[in-house]
Amino acid sequence: MTVTRTELANHIQAAFTTGPATRDSMLAYAAGSHARPEVIAALQRLNDKPYPSLRDLWHDLPDLPVSN
Repeated sequence: MTVTRTELANHIQAAFTTGPATRDSMLAYAAGSHARPEVIAALQRLNDKPYPSLRDLWHDLPDLPVSN
């Protein structure tokens, strides 16, 4: 099953509640929410930099569809 932007956002949106999120913080939120291994793998493809908002992820993950 393909990872979608909606699924990924459901697992990591809380990472942005205090400001920019890093790849490591998003991975921690995803693991804490029991994300599928495919979601973790998608996050691991991100650059190691702060992302100001969830929307900024899509520049580095353009292949993720919005939904199925």
